[in-house]
Formats: sequence, structure tokens, C-alpha cells
Amino acid sequence: MAEFVKVARVDDVPPDAMITVDIDSRPIVLANVNGTIYAFDGLCTHAGGPLGEGLLIGDMVECPFHGGQFDVRTGAAVALPAFEGVPVYEVRIDGNDITVARP
Repeated sequence: MAEFVKVARVDDVPPDAMITVDIDSRPIVLANVNGTIYAFDGLCTHAGGPLGEGLLIGDMVECPFHGGQFDVRTGAAVALPAFEGVPVYEVRIDGNDITVARP
């Protein structure tokens, strides 16, 4: 069974915004898409770009380095040059606390 770690509060991630948190020194991005919080690995699989500094476009995140895009819900790569997806993590909301399954 996955271990969940408190990483932020719901108020920390406004609608249509992202923040980066660390779990065990690993960057994890939290994205608020239409009121649902998604968590995914913070490094682009193409060149290691910081996805939390990219653009959130609906349910896609665009890497600030070369424009690769990923679906924040599934982690799937949806635009080149990225072709390998990023890991996604289960999110639970407990009151106002956001917890994420430890990678």
C-alpha cells in the first residue's frame, strides 16, 4: 500500500496553476485543473526541464526548455520532442491538506 505524504494545502494551488513540491528531494508538480489536483514528476523526460516552471494549458503542461507537452492526468507525452511520459502520483485531499503517494 502506498504511503501518502502531506505536501501542501489546497489553497496553495489556485485554479489553473501549478506549484512544485519536494518528496524525498524529488521535484513533484501539483497542478489544479478545474478544481482537481494532479501530481506528476517535475522533470521533463526529454531534457530534464523543470515542468513546474512550464505552462499549464488546460490539462497539458508544456516544458519551458523545448516545448514538449504532457497530459497532467496520465503523464503521457503528447507533443514532441518528448516521447516518453512522466510518472504520475495518486493525490488525496484531506480537508484542506493535499497528500501525495510517495514515489
